[in-house]
Amino acid sequence: MKSRFLFIGLLLTMVVVHSCKLTRFVVYNYANITDYKIFPSREINTSSTPFVFAQSENPRTPKKVELEGKDYPFDQYLIDNHTVAFLVIQNDSIQYENYFNDYSQASIVASFSMAKSITSLLIGIAIDEGLIKSVDEPITNYIPELLPNGFAAVKIRHLLQMTSGLDFNEGYQNPFGHVATFYYGNNLRKAINKLKLAEQPGERFRYTSGQTQLLGLVLERALKNKTVSTYLEEKVWQPLGMEYKASWSIDRKKDGLEKTFCCVNARARDFAKIGRLYLNKGKSGDRQIVSEKWVRESTKIDTSDGSAWFYQYQWWLPTKEGDFMAKGILGQFIYVNPSKNLIMVRLGEKTGNVDWNKFLPEIAQGY
Repeated sequence: MKSRFLFIGLLLTMVVVHSCKLTRFVVYNYANITDYKIFPSREINTSSTPFVFAQSENPRTPKKVELEGKDYPFDQYLIDNHTVAFLVIQNDSIQYENYFNDYSQASIVASFSMAKSITSLLIGIAIDEGLIKSVDEPITNYIPELLPNGFAAVKIRHLLQMTSGLDFNEGYQNPFGHVATFYYGNNLRKAINKLKLAEQPGERFRYTSGQTQLLGLVLERALKNKTVSTYLEEKVWQPLGMEYKASWSIDRKKDGLEKTFCCVNARARDFAKIGRLYLNKGKSGDRQIVSEKWVRESTKIDTSDGSAWFYQYQWWLPTKEGDFMAKGILGQFIYVNPSKNLIMVRLGEKTGNVDWNKFLPEIAQGY
């Protein structure tokens, strides 16, 4: 009888805590590119007139990879390093496209931190439309509840450049850290209200996901009665002619907030169109989706006010040669090389034994 009561008690406890952050962390940790299945989300509808990349008539396909004096077939190298999708587009034509481990052109992959670059894009559009005045606005104009926490001097620019001085634990293996709360928790607004600063804004670069989530709340407040997902659909997904629907994971079903630091769920070709937009200086066809000025500011080298040369407005700069990229954990990449008129997308279950920050620019030089 005693064991029966213990079993019932344990069962009730499991039911009660099933949706809590710690349980999610224990059950689902570590992050996986299929995590879009475990969170509530908002759907982002596709265009009725999709843009489809042409297939190159004379594709220039990478044949091999040289490593420690040995040559490896390119496809096998990708497979061995846990790649599920690899796409090379030059001059709007597909030079290489391949999928592995039962993934296909239609397979959904979680973006992880590539969503940071998409969030930046939406901030730029909101500024273009006058919904946000400028990057020099204090974020407390939109999140006044952070004033008592010492955020009066934090500007939108600081969040974009990761120089806000935010006290935020980025460790993905700590169930009690900030990232676990933001990723697995179900009340982002409450978590945001508890944030503090570790140092004065504008002093140094420190990459943390909390800064992008603050941008997401700024954006939501600027949009007023429109969700961040709806804004992405109206201003980006449909105008760019995305081929597939997407979704953006939110923290909770009712009145949820988009996880703007991580979780856009889409396909390789549509991720490539985000790169294409920036390659074309903010234009899609004859339509200016985001200002050329925003694209330039987002991807230029700048070390003023504590900014790092290799990171601007939520985009990474892998070299000083004008290329830039969005990237997420486990090796998700949208890489853009304007001098080569080239875009690459790499999606993977793990990074493998590859430094993709160096590998992608090296592949680009072969075109």
